[in-house]
Amino acid sequence: MAGPLTALRVRFTPDSEQTPRDTRPPGRRRGTRGRGKRKRTGFRRFFTWRKLLAYVAALCALLIGAFTVLYYSIDIPKANAQAKAQSNVYKFSDGTILARTGEINREMVTLDRVPTGVQHAFVAAENKSFYKDSGVDPMGILRGLVNTATGKGTQGGSTITQQYVKNYYLSQEQTASRKIKELVISLKVDQRNSKEDILAGYVNTSYFGRVAYGVQAAARAYYDKDVDDLSVEEGAYLAALVQAPSQYDWAVASPKAKRLVTRRWNYVLDNMVDMHWLDPAERKRMRFPEPVAPEAAPGLGGQAGYLVDAARNELIASGVSEQELAAGGWTITLNVDPAKQRVLEKAMHQGLDGSAKGKRARADAAATQGGAVSVDPRNGRIVALYGGRDYTQHYLSNATRGDYQVGPVFEPVTAASSLDAKMRDGATAGGLPEVKHTAGALGMDTDGDGFATKESVGLGLMGSSPLRMAGVYASFDHQGKRVTPSIVKSARRGDETAGPPKAVGDQAIAPAAAQLITRDLIENGGATAVRAVKRPSAGKGGVSDDKRAAWYVGYTPDLVTAVALFGEDAKKRKQIPLKNARVQRVADLWSHYTGQALGDAPPAWFDFGPGSGTVPVPAETRPAKTGPIAR
Repeated sequence: MAGPLTALRVRFTPDSEQTPRDTRPPGRRRGTRGRGKRKRTGFRRFFTWRKLLAYVAALCALLIGAFTVLYYSIDIPKANAQAKAQSNVYKFSDGTILARTGEINREMVTLDRVPTGVQHAFVAAENKSFYKDSGVDPMGILRGLVNTATGKGTQGGSTITQQYVKNYYLSQEQTASRKIKELVISLKVDQRNSKEDILAGYVNTSYFGRVAYGVQAAARAYYDKDVDDLSVEEGAYLAALVQAPSQYDWAVASPKAKRLVTRRWNYVLDNMVDMHWLDPAERKRMRFPEPVAPEAAPGLGGQAGYLVDAARNELIASGVSEQELAAGGWTITLNVDPAKQRVLEKAMHQGLDGSAKGKRARADAAATQGGAVSVDPRNGRIVALYGGRDYTQHYLSNATRGDYQVGPVFEPVTAASSLDAKMRDGATAGGLPEVKHTAGALGMDTDGDGFATKESVGLGLMGSSPLRMAGVYASFDHQGKRVTPSIVKSARRGDETAGPPKAVGDQAIAPAAAQLITRDLIENGGATAVRAVKRPSAGKGGVSDDKRAAWYVGYTPDLVTAVALFGEDAKKRKQIPLKNARVQRVADLWSHYTGQALGDAPPAWFDFGPGSGTVPVPAETRPAKTGPIAR
């Protein structure tokens, strides 16, 4: 009896056996069959579907085996070391100590002191799957990679458990080995600890800026209240803040940063609605809760705090995390020359308050803020910086703030754009896109309404800081190469080093365009202040269209200094018109400082290349040497 296999063979007999025989010659038939059974040769023989599946299975087995070994070989370590936090030492360029910082400001709180809505805000901001995941979220890691690749940074790949592990057990270093340890320890911590314990550890170890570790210190620093009294709106801001504490601190945030943190604040609240932790109607009524003004850290009075903040911000921008800096142990040497720093402080103090006699005069002086930055254009080093009368009284640095209009001191940028376009392709700059591009290439922040229309550009309605304007004019002085002022000379912690960033970059405008701008500023701007410095100088001054700022940015071949006066209501901290908005007042400050800062040093000469001719210099200041003005 035929079995089932036999039946199948009969049922599925090939058609070739049910049709007449092939009558082709035997050789041809063999050749046909031979071609049909041709074997894979060379590299292709390793990539059949079966072999590919085998390779994948072997790779998966290898990874699982390796992870298993790691899982059992890596133990949960002891708590790291914020307990071992040290001071950071900041030094002047000559090695003398400027300041020491590094006290840890933290008060541990139990989770029951953190309002439920605030707890949910942190989960909504950082890890929506927190209460369900196992400490590691594979999809979150993939999402983080995709967000990084596409420029979206709304939610990263690390879970709250991972961030807690990094803060409490590990370090902030960005290495593959640290990341692997973080993943393994996170899985173990999630198995050992409750979600409540992990969340409590996270909110108590996170860094919020303003030297505040943990949510209690953050509540005091940003809202002057205990964590128990935080509203959901305030909690959402603190949760949003963790992503970029210094950038998102409302008191010092740029207009762009304020838009970013407001967007993230909205993102947190919207996520809470999606997770059914917040009523949609209540969400619509919520308004952004502006934090209180910060208080300066002790020991950073006078100019010390402004210098330290500038150095910290530069290091953070170069890739050092805020947590790494706050952990301490760094020796940070600045480019600041203590002699020039003293001269600048004295000049600004005299210009702001020296002649303020009488109640009315003192009131007018109090309504005027001053900021200045002095840069060596040859290397971009910040040799002196004045951020305000006293860091403990006015936390926001007038040297780095960019919320006041620059007015006429923007005119050379517009002229440079036109000259550069003409030299590059023989055309005159077409208006706004070209001017905006040139401003950005020279180092200005072009994200603002000041570049919206030709009228706003013509009036200089864009905001900028003395720091950035010093960089722009230093670029003119440095033959059109972009100069980004840098305050950090070196930063070391043990064997670890950071910075300084590259201060002199690529060509921003053509050298010939920069030379023509300098010539014009010598002939038409430098004479305003040149008599006091007794050497060739170029410069431009002016008062903003709203009369709230007065500027003078001037330079010699070896020193560029931007000085600005700002009208500000001391109590309300809002912009007001200057009481004494005169260009000459600011130019005198520049002259007084520059003359003393350069002292008896031999005059340096502007280099306009061979055969460039002479540049008119007032007779009273013209040196005995004649001929082309060269460096």
